[in-house]
Amino acid sequence: MGDWFQTVVDLDATDEEAPALGDRVLARLVAEGIVEAARTDCVLGGGGYGYPPGPHYAKAVEDPAPVDLWTNGLAVATGRTVFDSGQGEVAAAVCPLCEGEIRLVDETWQPIDDAWDPFAGTFDDWTEGGEGRVTCPACTRASSIERWTWEDDYFACGRLGFTFWNWAELTPAFVRDLGHQLGGHRTVLLQGKL
Repeated sequence: MGDWFQTVVDLDATDEEAPALGDRVLARLVAEGIVEAARTDCVLGGGGYGYPPGPHYAKAVEDPAPVDLWTNGLAVATGRTVFDSGQGEVAAAVCPLCEGEIRLVDETWQPIDDAWDPFAGTFDDWTEGGEGRVTCPACTRASSIERWTWEDDYFACGRLGFTFWNWAELTPAFVRDLGHQLGGHRTVLLQGKL
């Protein structure tokens, strides 16, 4: 069966502003009744403590039917994090400078091992405060791993993320509204299963 999650990642928040932005968005979600204010043991990761659905959580999802699972809530992550979509393989990465695509799996979905060479250690370097520089094999220019995009939004490097565990699909309007609450920052929605 597994647990389903959706993560809205703020791509523009800085290290300094992410905690305050997270608090502001959380306060608004509590005020609107989308999540409860009290943290409970309702999410995976982060010690298991998150914010359970509030009385008006249906305003955020396509299907308002309640979910009767232990893992059912919102986890807010701040700090440099590489968010991912869980199961499966990422098919391709795209350079932010030349828009060249690096295929990471072949036509039978087998990993192309040497295709990962430009990315070796970059995620760890970035999460530890470095730039995580990747040199693109196509244009030979280097850029930070946080600027790269991934097919099907498999990865996103960000300093603020909102993970909804086992909620029905978030509405596009709700995801857009989160972006507005974040000051118009660019966001990406990752969906996955563990």
